[in-house]
Amino acid sequence: AIARGVVVEVEHPRAGKIKLLAPAVTYNGMKMPVTRPPPWLSEHTDEVLCELGYDTQHISQLREEGIV
Repeated sequence: AIARGVVVEVEHPRAGKIKLLAPAVTYNGMKMPVTRPPPWLSEHTDEVLCELGYDTQHISQLREEGIV
């Protein structure tokens, strides 16, 4: 992967500098850039639950009960 140039380093807000595998696919000879680090565990939980129809009060209750 290193020889093919698909290992890139990005700055992660919690983990610092991390290495990732960039997409190996090229489009018109251009490699796809890695523009941001991966999310941390549960970073988007509230957004996903809202999209599923949960209100903020129910999400808070789920957190208090240790479910999420």
